[in-house]
Amino acid sequence: MEAALAIGPAPPRPGLAAPTRYSHLRRPGTLAAGTAAARRPFAAAPMETATGGRPSPAPARCTRAETDSEVDEAATSSPAAEAEAAGATEPGGNGSPTADAATEVVAGVDGIRIRRRPVTGPAVHYVGPFQFRLENEGNTPRNILEKIVWDKDAEVSKMKERRPLYMLKGPLEAAPPARDFVGVLKASYDRTGLPALIAEVKKASPSRGVLREDFDPVQIAQAYEKYGAACLSVLTDEKYFQGSFDNLVAIRNAGVQCPLLCKEFIVDAWQLYYARSKGADAVLLIAAVLPDRDIKYMLKICKILGMAALVEVHDEREMDRVLAIDGVQLIGINNRNLETFEVDISNTKKLLEGERGQIIAQKDVIIVGESGLFTPDHISFVQTAGVKAVLVGESLIKQEDPGKAIARLFGKDISHVRAA
Repeated sequence: MEAALAIGPAPPRPGLAAPTRYSHLRRPGTLAAGTAAARRPFAAAPMETATGGRPSPAPARCTRAETDSEVDEAATSSPAAEAEAAGATEPGGNGSPTADAATEVVAGVDGIRIRRRPVTGPAVHYVGPFQFRLENEGNTPRNILEKIVWDKDAEVSKMKERRPLYMLKGPLEAAPPARDFVGVLKASYDRTGLPALIAEVKKASPSRGVLREDFDPVQIAQAYEKYGAACLSVLTDEKYFQGSFDNLVAIRNAGVQCPLLCKEFIVDAWQLYYARSKGADAVLLIAAVLPDRDIKYMLKICKILGMAALVEVHDEREMDRVLAIDGVQLIGINNRNLETFEVDISNTKKLLEGERGQIIAQKDVIIVGESGLFTPDHISFVQTAGVKAVLVGESLIKQEDPGKAIARLFGKDISHVRAA
């Protein structure tokens, strides 16, 4: 599958125009007439022999040559997702799907805790005009994050049908340049001596409901920027958080200079291209959802697109997995337990102690504290543990003036006006 990762621009060949950054995003059916695939829709593959000698004169097998739609798929479907999809439809000994077979293999190797989709198919079935439910362990979400991911997987499949990857080429080229998300966090930390703030533009959550009735994303973003936020996190999930990509675009077009993190549940690489086409400067990758292969694959795509990636972990195992992956610049520690949804900020300290802290320092990784941060004491605690940035939403957005709430959170004014 390593070849599928090479989706960036290739070196120009003599006599051919140099490819653009998005030249791999081609409209189906536009292969040049002189290409091998156009001339020869099927390629003969020689039969292998057990002895390794010359092949026997048996008929050659035909393998389908690469098409543009396959290029499109290779640029968006991750290796682990393909393996899982294949395993979910493999017939079992009793004629039924093998429940969770491929998912369990991936989970065993990579430590993921969230299944990508219902492994035994949807719970709702239709026979003529009648609807009935067949619930079992394979099609029942084990927690709210898994339910969100399952719904997101179905949502993204529909979005990809409406807007295939080749259709994003124009919006990608027209999108404003990506801004240096990581660099801005470092500069803020150096300026204030406090963890850089990634302030979240968030209307609702599945656990708390609506957090702010008078929700104006642009106004909130401008207030955050005025009072010292280094970067912004913008919720784009509609079903559970009442967010939207329209909010992301509106904030970018309003002239807000803070780099923007697209706070979305990424399950498919297509979402990375879509987020960049909407003006995102960074994206969130959740280690509980994405196997190591997917994270590595998506990091390469982010690098090609010029975006940063905040890789989120919840426990020691996820932290160890992510620290072993090259190219990770930002690691977010979410203090919320995925099973109980209880919040404990001591989780941050636990994950940064000992050898892990040394590795983080050696790799110059920025640690972002997430969840349960409401007071200056909380900020001080995670900073002492090794955090250099914090992502905060609820404790700001619920205040009458979210911008002014930043000073109360940090115990001092960290605005750019004061610095000037």
